[in-house]
Amino acid sequence: MTRLHKIRVGSIYRAGFMAVAAALTLSGCVSLGTKPPDELMRLTPQETAPAGATSSGQLSEAIVVLDPEADRGLDVLRVPVTVDASSVAYLKDALWIEKPTRQFRSVLAETLRARTGQLVVEGGDFEVTGRTLIGGRLLQMGYDAQRSAVIVRFDAIRTDRGGAPIQSRRFEAVVSGVEAKAKPVGVALNQAANDVARQVADWVKG
Repeated sequence: MTRLHKIRVGSIYRAGFMAVAAALTLSGCVSLGTKPPDELMRLTPQETAPAGATSSGQLSEAIVVLDPEADRGLDVLRVPVTVDASSVAYLKDALWIEKPTRQFRSVLAETLRARTGQLVVEGGDFEVTGRTLIGGRLLQMGYDAQRSAVIVRFDAIRTDRGGAPIQSRRFEAVVSGVEAKAKPVGVALNQAANDVARQVADWVKG
C-alpha cells in the first residue's frame, strides 16, 4: 500500500468516526420514540392582572387575540430542535401539555390585560366584533442545537377596525447557554415566550 493510499484510508476512517460521534451526541438530546415523558411542559404568564382587577366595556372595543398560525413541524406537542439549516429533530423527554400556538395565545392575552388594562378576549367568534385584532404566525419556538439557545420568533399582525392600515412586526427573544434537556429548555422557552409577549403588548399599547 502506497503512502498516499494510506493517508486517504486514514482520512476516511477519521471522517467516519466523526460522523458516528456526532450522531451519538445528537441522539442524547433528541428522540424519535413515542414514550411519554414524566413531566409535561407548559407556558405560564409572568405578568398577570392583579386579583380583583376588572375590565369592562363594549365587546366591539375589545382587543381580540387570535390563535397564531404555525408550520406543521411547530404546531405539535413535541419540542423542535434545529440541528442545522435543513434538519430538525425533537427534544428528548419533552412534551407540551397543549399545542404551543394555543399556549402562546393565552400568555399574550394575559400579558396584554396586565399591560394595557383593557378588555382582552381570546379567539372564538370575537374576531368579528373586536376593535383590535392581534394575530400572526409563530415562526419558531424551540431549541437551536448549534447555538445552544432557545428561540421564540413571532410575526405579529395587528388589524384595527375603522379602516386603519394593517400593521405587521417581527418579535424575537433568545435565551442562550441552555442545556439540551427538557427542564432547562422548558424554563427558557417560558422566559422567551413571555419576553415576546411583553414586546407585542408594548407595541399594541404604544
